[in-house]
Amino acid sequence: MTPIIGIPACLKLAGETLRHDTPARYAEAAAAVGLAVAMIPPLGPGQSALLDRLDGLLLPGSPSNVHPALYDGGESLTPDLHDPARDGTVLPLIRAAVARRLPLLAICRGIQELNVALGGSLHQAVHELPGRLDHRGGPGEMAARYRPKHAVALTGGLARLFGAGSISVNSVHGQAIDRPAPGLAVEAVAPDGTIEAVRLPDAGFVIGVQWHPEWRMTENPDSLALFRAFGDACRQIVTEREA
Repeated sequence: MTPIIGIPACLKLAGETLRHDTPARYAEAAAAVGLAVAMIPPLGPGQSALLDRLDGLLLPGSPSNVHPALYDGGESLTPDLHDPARDGTVLPLIRAAVARRLPLLAICRGIQELNVALGGSLHQAVHELPGRLDHRGGPGEMAARYRPKHAVALTGGLARLFGAGSISVNSVHGQAIDRPAPGLAVEAVAPDGTIEAVRLPDAGFVIGVQWHPEWRMTENPDSLALFRAFGDACRQIVTEREA
């Protein structure tokens, strides 16, 4: 049976119409490794009931930021870039997925949600911190903004997954992990010390990355390896449920 994963959507206003959506490239990357995809509307914590019928969870990026009130982060530096509906849906969804030991791949905003859901905090503006790089994508077409920007040093499970101590990644984010949540292992770091990936050991497949491996995933061996590992973990859940 084909594994089915859930991808939480954002709540966006398009003209006068509220829409539930997320960029197509996340579902396309999942489908490329043999996964079927269901969108999860941002309708609140009751959406966690869907996990009983899902084999994995993919948390996509978004222009919006997790509200700092959810991690005692003080006044918001991006008051026009919040999505309370997604916050209220995805944070409980993460905790429920971890409790069920479902495979979870968290990307960009997703890694930040993962950290906050488990008790960590965020930097609201990494580029304003002393000694840090500007990790935002900058102007230009998407192909330019999503090109590889810097290397990350890998350790632990991610170093084993990629078979390397370092890989090159893109960088399209303004916020990042400050204090890692209890239990999260930091397994990738940028040259300026910014946390680029975390893993939750002994919880099955729970990985968060700050970069965008879904971007042209099939053209990048490292991104393909990550999505294949996620797909394999979801297939293992199917096997266990059918046993």
